[in-house]
Amino acid sequence: MKKTSNAIRFETNVPLKEIMHPNPTTIAWGATVHKAAALMCHDEVGSCIVLKKNIPVGIVTEQDINCKVVSKDKKPSSVQVNDIMSTPLITVSADQTVGEAAHMMVKHHVRRLPVVDDNNKVLGILAVRDLLTVSNELNELLTDLIEINREEDVEPGVCNRCGQMSDDLKRADTLMLCTRCREEDNIV
Repeated sequence: MKKTSNAIRFETNVPLKEIMHPNPTTIAWGATVHKAAALMCHDEVGSCIVLKKNIPVGIVTEQDINCKVVSKDKKPSSVQVNDIMSTPLITVSADQTVGEAAHMMVKHHVRRLPVVDDNNKVLGILAVRDLLTVSNELNELLTDLIEINREEDVEPGVCNRCGQMSDDLKRADTLMLCTRCREEDNIV
């Protein structure tokens, strides 16, 4: 955790290669929308990265198909993906962090980022859902850490130091101490 002014912020530098989905669905530049839709259904994904000579040049999403083909009553087998793809393609490297990717998504108003290597070869894809998964895991971890480190309410039981029964045990580090033992250690 990093303290900034009056706020505490949880930072993570998780590299994208740890959370991206490898081997994303890709499609050739001149393929039909029908083929793209069939690939998305087969792979159970919401997008295809469009490749031209094995270089990623765009992305076709379910929304592109709905808004640019279906809503205009065009025949998917007669429309090419390069005519409806979203471009220019915003990409990230596998070594970039979750935070950097999230900022790029916000800046460019995109929900998916293809992950590429230094030669512009597609390695994977990152979706907003993936960031939310990491965020939820971090929130659960923080909740657990807070629970572990919060001051416990008074509990009855046996003092871990003197062994006496007490109705007034409180946690001091990892021990449950009675009033007398807390006073001896100057713990209120």
